[in-house]
Amino acid sequence: MAKEFDVITALDICADLLVECGDTEPEFGQKEKLVNGYSIEMGGSACIFACQCARLGMNTAGAGAAGSDVMGGLVLDSLRDSGVNTSHIRTYASAKTALTISMTKRDGDRAMLTYMGTIDAVKKEWLEELLPKTRHLHICSYYLTKSLQTAYLDLVRQAKRLGVTVSLDTNWDPEERWDGGVREILPYVDIFLPNENEIKYITGEDDFERALRYTGEIVPVTAVKRGERGALACSGGQVWESGALNVAVADAVGAGDSFNGGFVYGFLSGMPIEKCLRAGTICGSLSVRKPGGRAGQPDLREMADYL
Repeated sequence: MAKEFDVITALDICADLLVECGDTEPEFGQKEKLVNGYSIEMGGSACIFACQCARLGMNTAGAGAAGSDVMGGLVLDSLRDSGVNTSHIRTYASAKTALTISMTKRDGDRAMLTYMGTIDAVKKEWLEELLPKTRHLHICSYYLTKSLQTAYLDLVRQAKRLGVTVSLDTNWDPEERWDGGVREILPYVDIFLPNENEIKYITGEDDFERALRYTGEIVPVTAVKRGERGALACSGGQVWESGALNVAVADAVGAGDSFNGGFVYGFLSGMPIEKCLRAGTICGSLSVRKPGGRAGQPDLREMADYL
């Protein structure tokens, strides 16, 4: 029986204030310094992932919460413009939408400050409503959505009973504790999508190769993002690598989330892992062409041209 959605996710609804610092670094002591520019874009790892999925033609829905404010309106408009189903998003007049201030230096390094707002307002039952209607569940911003951490083990077990595949990108842990039950849910995950540092911290292995072997014994597919060096994937003891495209970089915000969207598209389309990896790398690479996580994302036709 056909499902209503290809992909669902808990949306970490957030706006990004992107500041182009150049060589300027902020300094306390009431010191005012000049920067090169700024923009305000849709943020949130799950939101960026959902937009990439929708742009690739997948029926994508998210459960989330936003404030009835300017930032919330910006995010919801961006999601709809990309084709994401927003009918399961709640808005609250009494709450503020989350905001991340991302300060990027000339060398590409970034510092980020986040006001949590409604990011952690998603409830377990909102996702339970959607699980029977979807083919795939994507989990991200794991360490920011603390209210869902205790729910995810039950949710992924429900997903398996329903024949729903699961992908996981924890993203960074602001507390750098790297706990919260991730190891308990990994056996139920079909695709694990960390970066090089995250996989080492989550597995407790200082060596990248050992970390990759650790997850390879638990998860059918692990795809690791390596920034400008592209990505690699491991499955069934085999390893594939894919280099990043040569693209002029506006900023790298959300590149990993766009990679996830491309990889999941390939996986749900029945592509071999090597081709899933390439699809992910293409989406991640092209997303850096424009500021913010969404504007540079390719649609299906453009990705196919590169693929």
